[in-house]
Amino acid sequence: MKKFFSEFKKFITRGNVIDLAVGMIIGAAFTAIVNALVNNIFKPLINTIPMGDLNGLITMLVAKDANGVVTADPALIDLSKSVYIDWGAFLMAIINFLLTAFILFLIIKAINAIRDGGKTLKGYRFTAEEKAEMKEKGLKPKQMRKLLDERKAEAEAISAADAEANKPETTEQILAEIRELLKAQAESKTEE
Repeated sequence: MKKFFSEFKKFITRGNVIDLAVGMIIGAAFTAIVNALVNNIFKPLINTIPMGDLNGLITMLVAKDANGVVTADPALIDLSKSVYIDWGAFLMAIINFLLTAFILFLIIKAINAIRDGGKTLKGYRFTAEEKAEMKEKGLKPKQMRKLLDERKAEAEAISAADAEANKPETTEQILAEIRELLKAQAESKTEE
């Protein structure tokens, strides 16, 4: 029993368990914010659209009055006693999910950008040499990036030209050269 509690203590004091607990607490608070945003801002906006009232977007399965008796009179229906499918709540849950996922995506993207250190939000990190050159020439980061992009394009063009020049000849090209040489040799013999 003592070993069990010592293992439990070791598990509970682990860093990732504490991080998980903090994440759960922040997640609950974040969910409250997203719910308030959806219910108090988006839902009224959707309700202003003609036929957009999500409160009334239901499919009645069994309509009951306040006494729990099945009724066909729409004026007597009590939703707390009736059985129905609430499409509006379902759509609001989807909007809730999409907003939560999008905001979490933005937060994680920002955290990853900060975690990467010297990277800019556009995803480029200058080397120490590039930073020194930028300082020496008095260039702004956008100007330096443009200069580096131009250098890269030139290097790629030179590399492509070198690859074309060093490209091995095909058999047809070699045969064509041999024909031309033989033809030139034959012409020079006829001239002599």
